[in-house]
Amino acid sequence: MNVLPFFLCFLLFSTFCSPSLSEHCNSHDKKVLLQIKRALNNPYLLASWDPKTDCCDWYCLECDPTTHRVVSLTMFSDDRLTGQIPSEVGDLPYLETLLFRHLPNLNGTIQPSIAKLKNLKTLRLSWTNLSGTVPDFLSQLKNLTYLDLSFNNLSGTIPSSLSSLPNLEALHLDRNKFTGSIPESLGMFQGKAPDLFLSHNKLTGTIPVSLGNMDFNTIDLSRNMLEGDASMLFGSKKTTREIDLSRNMFQFDLSKVEFPKSLARLDLNHNKIMGSIPPGLTGVDLQFMNVSYNRLCGQIPVGGRLQSFDYYTYFHNRCLCGAPLESCK
Repeated sequence: MNVLPFFLCFLLFSTFCSPSLSEHCNSHDKKVLLQIKRALNNPYLLASWDPKTDCCDWYCLECDPTTHRVVSLTMFSDDRLTGQIPSEVGDLPYLETLLFRHLPNLNGTIQPSIAKLKNLKTLRLSWTNLSGTVPDFLSQLKNLTYLDLSFNNLSGTIPSSLSSLPNLEALHLDRNKFTGSIPESLGMFQGKAPDLFLSHNKLTGTIPVSLGNMDFNTIDLSRNMLEGDASMLFGSKKTTREIDLSRNMFQFDLSKVEFPKSLARLDLNHNKIMGSIPPGLTGVDLQFMNVSYNRLCGQIPVGGRLQSFDYYTYFHNRCLCGAPLESCK
């Protein structure tokens, strides 16, 4: 009797029915993930995390297709998820993406064990109830390209150590409760300057002159209590696309500013900016502009896109005139 067909059938059955033979998920990673689930009180968001199934098939995560190690952990949009970021997240050594977002009942501080994730490229902890300060250990994550801590209850000062992240492309610290001044070090990033979002905080003082050395693609300092000169952020040789300085107390002469040809969005409303609108702005292909509620005077230059904007772009200035405002006398 030929037993080979029976053996092949048994082997095939064992392969598909035995988790130990068919599962790709790394056993260490799976153990850690189940600990994370328990630490978060088994939320419905993680209902697919069944210990009897391959963790690489679970929702809210991704495995590397070759090594099968967990490289991405993303939890978002669940107001039933409560508690703090579990310390076990630091035990997933191959993580490249860690995201906790739109989780209004996630509280506590930024988890210290995140410092162990040396392969991390994207860290998004936003739209949560996280509080406390921004820890210095984030500067140890040298592979970070995207750091988003926006829409939280974080406080204290912005750590100067963040400028030591050599690969950072975007830094979101907006919509928090940060106080103090902007660190001078944020004008000392090595290589390309990251997009910088510091809006909707309680920052005070003047802008460090060092920020003028950076060629930001986007910089948003709006809705703080900043003052003094901000003209160093501009420059004809820069490639900046968006600048938002609105609702601060900046005071400088706009007529002396040279604008990047690349500029698409310019928002300066609600400051103490004086002078006139420079004719050079007619050569910039602006998609949005607002210079209202300042101390500007003189005729609005004719040309470019300046007349395509409405009355509200220019109103509440000291003595601006010309289309779309009233004619100059």
